[in-house]
Amino acid sequence: MRVRAPALTTATAADPTDPDLSRPTPTDPETEDACMTPAPGSPRGAAADTEADAPVRAVGLPAAGAALCLGLVAVVVAGLLTGLSTPGEIVDPGALTRWGLPIARFVHHLAMATAVSAVLLAAAAIPARIGPRGRRRRGQDGAEHPVFAAVLSIAGTASVVWTVAAIAVLVLTFSDISGQPVSGQSSFNEGFLGYIESIATGQAWAAVAAIAALFTMLVFAVRSTPGLFVLSALGLAGIVPIALVGHSSSGDDHMAAVNSLGMHLLGVVVWVGGLAVLLLLAPVLRDQARGLAARDQGGPELVGTLLRRYSTIAGLAIVLVAASGVVNAELRIFAWDQLITTPYGLMISLKAAAVLALAGIGWMHRSWIIPRLVGAHAGPAARRGAAPADQRGVTGLLWQLVAVEVAIMSAVVGVSTVLGRTAPPVSEDLPPGASPARIITGYDLPPAPELANYFTLWRLDWLWVFLAVGLAVWYWASVVRLRRRGDSWPIARGVSFVLGLMTLVWVTSGGASIYGLVLFSGHMIQHMTLTMVVPIFLVMGSPVTLALRVLPVRADGTRGTREWILWLVHSRFSRIVTHPVVAAANFAGSLVIFYYTAVFGLALEYHLGHLIMTVHFLLTGYIFALVMVGQDPLPKRPPHPLRLLMLLATMAFHAFLAVALSGSESLLQAGWFGNMGYDWGFSALEDQQRGGELMWGIGEIPTMLLAVIAAIQWSRDDDRQMRREDREAERTDDAALREYNEMFVRMAENDPHRPKGPRG
Repeated sequence: MRVRAPALTTATAADPTDPDLSRPTPTDPETEDACMTPAPGSPRGAAADTEADAPVRAVGLPAAGAALCLGLVAVVVAGLLTGLSTPGEIVDPGALTRWGLPIARFVHHLAMATAVSAVLLAAAAIPARIGPRGRRRRGQDGAEHPVFAAVLSIAGTASVVWTVAAIAVLVLTFSDISGQPVSGQSSFNEGFLGYIESIATGQAWAAVAAIAALFTMLVFAVRSTPGLFVLSALGLAGIVPIALVGHSSSGDDHMAAVNSLGMHLLGVVVWVGGLAVLLLLAPVLRDQARGLAARDQGGPELVGTLLRRYSTIAGLAIVLVAASGVVNAELRIFAWDQLITTPYGLMISLKAAAVLALAGIGWMHRSWIIPRLVGAHAGPAARRGAAPADQRGVTGLLWQLVAVEVAIMSAVVGVSTVLGRTAPPVSEDLPPGASPARIITGYDLPPAPELANYFTLWRLDWLWVFLAVGLAVWYWASVVRLRRRGDSWPIARGVSFVLGLMTLVWVTSGGASIYGLVLFSGHMIQHMTLTMVVPIFLVMGSPVTLALRVLPVRADGTRGTREWILWLVHSRFSRIVTHPVVAAANFAGSLVIFYYTAVFGLALEYHLGHLIMTVHFLLTGYIFALVMVGQDPLPKRPPHPLRLLMLLATMAFHAFLAVALSGSESLLQAGWFGNMGYDWGFSALEDQQRGGELMWGIGEIPTMLLAVIAAIQWSRDDDRQMRREDREAERTDDAALREYNEMFVRMAENDPHRPKGPRG
């Protein structure tokens, strides 16, 4: 079945502001070949149809389906090599489970990636309505764009498959773990319910199935761009439970394994899913590229724009997939020869080779195919020397390479599903005689907490390392871009931003993170640095202002990064969370809720809880610092006196809470901090009291610094206001002052109690 763009049934009225009217008309001899659609019955039209369709029909929906299904072949081959066909020696769930589980996981991963990527593309790369953006702003909305409708149709179909596959994986995983064949017997059903209620793997896949079902219901109802953006975030949340189970849920360096796997899955979803969506869209995009669709639908320009945007996203995803894959493999393989002598290492080697091949094809798209495809439709000057036949050849090569990419990616996903069921060379079991700290935290006890160890001990958390490096590269690349076009940017802001990122890496990967798992004082250092020190440096770097100055403005009806930033800044949510009272209450109140409820224990025991804690305190600190001293745009900036008042109140609250912790005689989370088994000359309760003192010191000093910065900004704003008033007075010759004085003279003359007669 071929998907074709629907033809418009009514003509659009001519609009003098419509950029389409500035295009060359079909009667222009220079543009006749590119802009005119030959009559279907004419010899020229028949020949053109034959030549144009030949390279594209080879990549229709049947070919797309074949490329996607190649992964099933990879599952079978990898399964035979790793012994999936061999029944278990003690218990065997049966051939249905042995083969059905990897196949269900393959379908799940592919359907999830396709559904989420389709929604992402609809939210960020494809116009929702037909017609120029300016016309829609005046309330003259057109019909839904056919490419937008086709993408959401793909998302709906893929989400249904995702939901069914998630349920299948849930059932088959229980069958595999319990060794029971799938059946409707009461013993199987009772065990399955217990599996969902009490086993981490069952809880994770039940959460994935619930997310997929909710995503499926919403994808058929949501059509607004902000709604699709939120929906894509919901779909990406399905990555989290998957990252928390499997090989990354046990063994050495649990946090690094989980984070690297999560980043790996994120890159795969965006990369593989986006390419699968493009391949399924090939019939619709072909009509757009050949100019068969209505002129105000974007035509070839839309295809070129969509491919460029996906190419940028895919480039970032490739880097993320490759880097996170290396990190995860390093945790599971301890010798180079295991890459070829073990089934696990061999599959990793095959995946690495496939990623390199895909990166090469992606480079061909970015550097050669897309520029020629776009240049063929950019006007006579840009496409001089590019005949229509050349353009048709480039289009055919484009879709053929996309099909090859999808086939390779599908095979890689198939290999990955078998890889998840293959034991790695490194044992995932706890070593004999593991220390209490190793049993509780998953890591051996570090040396005594001397000051030097806080700066020399490192355990890299790759999630925050990748984030910090990526933001630093983007920031300075943006500064260079500004300077090249003649605009200035203070170097001090860039230095401040980089210092903030370096501090973030230290607090999440250095000694503060290592001791934060075993000592309350170490946790307090980590917490207060995250919420008080890092945000000040980041806010003073003004990253939002830099982004708004560098990022391009989209005029095709879609929302890019710049448009999403502006939408978030002016949203109701932003107005609420950046209100000074809300920001201060969230900043200070989070401390009480966190430390004096069960939330503290959840953040210590569960990796996801720890990650949420880190993100929460980083964001609350950033918002508080932004409201108090930031220069980035806000819905409404509070007056200077209110800022100082809020800072003084925050200082008082921190001091009160720190004194309470310093004098406390009861140990918080005694089951955790009281059972580490260290012998460093102080008790867990004494360490907690020391943590209260650190809270006071680390909290008060940055708050005082914020107060000083706020006072300086107040003084500078007053100086700027005075200079503006002086310039206005010079320009008007003190007209405002004379009018003010004359008002008082008139009031005095009209005063009935003014004494009569001469004075003196």
